[in-house]
Amino acid sequence: MSLTTDPNIPDPDGFYARLIACHEGLSEAESAAVNARLILILANQIGDADMLAQALEMARHPGQ
Repeated sequence: MSLTTDPNIPDPDGFYARLIACHEGLSEAESAAVNARLILILANQIGDADMLAQALEMARHPGQ
């Protein structure tokens, strides 16, 4: 199974707004820590090692 890069959630713009709001008022270090925790929470939810490896590759090398 390959990753989807098309919007796959209802109201992606609304989610983006909530993501940005989650970082409001945080220092750069606090914001990085929130991102790290969110990544680990979502990775656990996905739970598929191959899919997570694909996601890491896509994040590291966008557009390839």
